[in-house]
Amino acid sequence: MRTFSVAVVGATGAVGNEMIRVLEQRDFPVGQLKLLASARSLGKSLEYRGKSVKVEVLNEDSFDGVQVGLFSAGGSISEKFAPIAARSGCVVIDNTSAFRMDPEIPLVVPEVNAEAIGQYKKKGIIANPNCSTIQMVVVLKPIHDAVRIKRIVVSTYQSVSGTGKKAVDELEDQTRAILSGREPVVKVYPYQIAFNCLPQIDVFLDNGYTKEEMKMVNETRKIMNDPSIAVTATTVRVPVFYAHSESINIETERKITPAQVRELLSRAPGVQVIDDPAQRRYPMAIDAVGHNDTYVGRIREDESIANGINMWVVSDNLRKGAALNAVQIAEILIRDYLG
Repeated sequence: MRTFSVAVVGATGAVGNEMIRVLEQRDFPVGQLKLLASARSLGKSLEYRGKSVKVEVLNEDSFDGVQVGLFSAGGSISEKFAPIAARSGCVVIDNTSAFRMDPEIPLVVPEVNAEAIGQYKKKGIIANPNCSTIQMVVVLKPIHDAVRIKRIVVSTYQSVSGTGKKAVDELEDQTRAILSGREPVVKVYPYQIAFNCLPQIDVFLDNGYTKEEMKMVNETRKIMNDPSIAVTATTVRVPVFYAHSESINIETERKITPAQVRELLSRAPGVQVIDDPAQRRYPMAIDAVGHNDTYVGRIREDESIANGINMWVVSDNLRKGAALNAVQIAEILIRDYLG
């Protein structure tokens, strides 16, 4: 069996760690694994397949002989090093927002638009979408194919792990402080996140939306290959450690019933339907942690419009929202293009 030299850029971060786990769990044919990070991580080692692998400092020569690069070290790092890696013959799968809206770079969710992967040949880069976009389009694409979605209204409830380890630590520290009667320390977010919800993810833009919200709008249209879909989003950071939840309302061109949606999604790849209100069964963030699938429930008709459906969607943002999606892209890449 052919193996591949794989580099993980940002290996010591939350997503980088998850990428390493997913590569191992899915038995990706790694011949050599290079773990790359900043100089702050010099001397660290991470475990892969029972062996200790040293973390190397990322530099312009890091990609010699590397065939697949999984990037998750921040947009500025990707902007500098992804083109360098591509010029050396490495196909980059980038988890930042640096290249997502570049018309020459494919933005891919394998269950939705795997055929776009072949466009990597233009620049040697494939973009991994935003975590909140990924879980939404995985669920909506089968419905769009069946009855065409005209409009999407989405509100997200996003865990702190989407910001990184410092945010996870801050939620834990603030919770302990408040329960001990101490004043919580605020560093990562503009306000206290423990026992609170922050209706701001990323910076505000001139139109009043945040950058995160507009990512969902623009990325959804690109991935679904339909710029006519109307999308509006409100993204909220909530005091949950892992897994994002979303309340999604769609208006479709043709009528579809909740029962038909359940049937459609029960056959959709990467989706699990948990929807039994009588038994109080619906997906929750704690159900999704550590799992690959995207979960959907609370499927019901929107009685305020003719062709409307409401649903609740939950997924592990570090797995399907980042690491798993990237590795799935890599699996198709080596099977169909590099194999």
